[in-house]
Amino acid sequence: MERLEKKEKLSYLASQCQKYNLIDMNLYSEYDVKRGLRDLNGTGVLAGLTTISTIYPEKIIAGKPVEACGELRYRGIDINELVSGFVNEKRFGFEEIAYLLLFGELPNKTELAAFHCLLAEKRTLPTNFVRDVIMKAPSSDIMNSLSRSILTLASYDPQADDISIENVLEQSLMLISVFPLLAIYGYHAYNHYNQGESMYIHRPTEELSTAETILTMLRPTKEYSFQEAQTLDMALVLHMEHGGGNNSTFTTRVVTSSGTDTYSTIAAALGSLKGPKHGGANIKVTEMMGDLKRNVADITDEQAIRSYLEAVLDKEAFDRKGLIYGMGHAVYSDNDPRAAIFKNYVAKLAQEKGSEAWQEYQLYTMVERIAPQVINEKRKIYKGVSANIDFFSGFVYNMLDLPEELYTPMFAIARIVGWSAHRIEELVNAQKIMRPAYKEVSNDREYIDIESR
Repeated sequence: MERLEKKEKLSYLASQCQKYNLIDMNLYSEYDVKRGLRDLNGTGVLAGLTTISTIYPEKIIAGKPVEACGELRYRGIDINELVSGFVNEKRFGFEEIAYLLLFGELPNKTELAAFHCLLAEKRTLPTNFVRDVIMKAPSSDIMNSLSRSILTLASYDPQADDISIENVLEQSLMLISVFPLLAIYGYHAYNHYNQGESMYIHRPTEELSTAETILTMLRPTKEYSFQEAQTLDMALVLHMEHGGGNNSTFTTRVVTSSGTDTYSTIAAALGSLKGPKHGGANIKVTEMMGDLKRNVADITDEQAIRSYLEAVLDKEAFDRKGLIYGMGHAVYSDNDPRAAIFKNYVAKLAQEKGSEAWQEYQLYTMVERIAPQVINEKRKIYKGVSANIDFFSGFVYNMLDLPEELYTPMFAIARIVGWSAHRIEELVNAQKIMRPAYKEVSNDREYIDIESR
């Protein structure tokens, strides 16, 4: 009875929160407030400057936009050129592109080898950290586990609060190196203690790339194919950086502007990335596609697929939110260049994995083609819609036998590079704490004595 009363009280208090925090939507237009810091046409409100990456809705050639051709540049270099560079030479790209984002220039062979060794040397955790921190209170939410580990690492750093560029770079390189360890060990602990499965802890091998390290640490046999490692490496490169305005990177810059330490900053960024509207989107895609297969008898039937997607938009299917996950982007209109690149490697991996994976790939490509048509028919939109990189990433992780608990952490393992670059840039240039304005729209009231309420 007492418990019921508590629940009723909480329900009442929640309704009060709803009542007194609801803002009339018309007021946003009246005061010209950009909801989500975006214009009606989807253009972001300019909040800062960066040299780290550039995102264009469309590529501009000779002053004219190229239709269905979004553009992403890392330090001024087109992502397509960067990818072609290391792929054509049969190299993994994570370390090379990380060097570019952090230091502004592509490394030569000597610099790249030295940087690879530097990251490998730092790919170690304090003595007993795995036992004393990661294996204590394991969680199915590996993002929360990551945040806890990051904040605890501050306790092992005598210069945790030193925000000089040299020290922040040292901390950033360490975090880039240990993120795979924290995520994978966190998963193994959860899988053992919470799921009752066998646990194995593989130490990283110094000569391996980051993608290879992830696969060897995750798998009992440590075995992987070149195509598996190359596809995972590509996922990491394409998720590594995406401008200063995405939610987690903007969080990084806002928190950095307060003068706080690296560990607190990255923990805040992790909290942002975890959200289903950001880094958690690939899981929603996977769940939606699973629901589609359960509800559509023939997944080669284009009309049946179309009907299902229409039902999703009408809030009659899947999670009833009216969203086809993996479709559309805040910046890109008709083409996410990351998705266009990634799709080629998704196809190669699906072919290697066999007929079932290839059939699944065909389903994804069908949804990729039909979904924008359905959205355009049913929604009033101000720009084009296409698949974003999240549409394919969950499928790839599934083919790589990555557990779902690690889907979003994989995003974090990549994006920690971009966060670090933006944090350093903010420290080099920032003089002011970020403090945007909010317009108060409540009515002034007189205080009422407690006996008269």
